Amino acid sequence: MPHSASTPGRIGPNAILQMLPVLEAEGGKKLANAMLEAAGIDALPPDTGLIPEAGAAALHQAIRTHLPERAKSIATEAGMRTADYVIAHRIPPLIVWLLPRLPHRIAARLLTNSIQHHAWTFTGSGRFNVISHAPIRLQIADNPVVRGEVADAPLCHWHAAVFTRLYQRLVRADYTAHELECCANHHPACRFEITPTS
Repeated sequence: MPHSASTPGRIGPNAILQMLPVLEAEGGKKLANAMLEAAGIDALPPDTGLIPEAGAAALHQAIRTHLPERAKSIATEAGMRTADYVIAHRIPPLIVWLLPRLPHRIAARLLTNSIQHHAWTFTGSGRFNVISHAPIRLQIADNPVVRGEVADAPLCHWHAAVFTRLYQRLVRADYTAHELECCANHHPACRFEITPTS
């Protein structure tokens, strides 16, 4: 559900849980536990319901701080795993079967509308909007996953990977999400464009 101004933001637990197997593949449980400790996470969340966004944001930021050379690939793999989990466990099988069989522009519009309807699960206290459908442009204003960070390039590789995987699996395999603007680059919103190659 959307948060109110007086309620701390909440986000889906996969923002944390899908990072862990990627971290373990990179450096074993020792690395995963070190990143959890750096983020101040004492216990793993359940895989149902929503969790306070602060822990998820802290883990993403800890990875960028302590593993700068590997942060992009880790976040990208975790984002793809998150999308795969959503497709397997949160989207009705009939929809998963149907969308790729529709004309891709129709499927893309339907998926975009669904993402907008469920955006509170991955934006936390950020504000999600669909800017346009052709091309598909999405934005997360005041994105909590990068809130307070400053960088020369966009940082939202996890979100971009989630979007890419969803559109590639549910619309057409040549769709890709690119982050055009990022809150960490002094923009008011993280803006993504999702387009096919043809």
